[in-house]
Amino acid sequence: MSDKPIDGSCLCKTVSYRITGNMGVFQYCHCSRCRKFTGSAHAANLFVSPDQFSWLSGEGLVGRYDPLDTKYFATCFCKNCGSSLPWLSKSGKVVIIPAGTLDEDPGFSPTKNIFYGSRANWYTHVSDLPEHDEMPPRKT
Repeated sequence: MSDKPIDGSCLCKTVSYRITGNMGVFQYCHCSRCRKFTGSAHAANLFVSPDQFSWLSGEGLVGRYDPLDTKYFATCFCKNCGSSLPWLSKSGKVVIIPAGTLDEDPGFSPTKNIFYGSRANWYTHVSDLPEHDEMPPRKT
């Protein structure tokens, strides 16, 4: 990632934030909690230290869910549109940034899959699927 700040936001753009660095971690997480939170096969998360993160707007609309049975995991979301948002780990040592909320390219890519052994049974690796630059034609 470059030294320039990178901004992110929710779907409705009411909540926005800025990151000014990273901890060198960008990974896909396949755990069941991340799948439930994202509604997808895995989460794509970057990690930053708390001093490298700031809310720019809409902080009052950030909701948080802290599952009682987790040591580190929590979630944040926009109360207006429901989008995933960055969240401070329960330890307070790292802010987890859902990569899909970034408004810009962070300048580096995920380096690993974690909790891959608990991936969804229906998961198919993206390289095994056809690619379309737009909506594929309807089958008739």
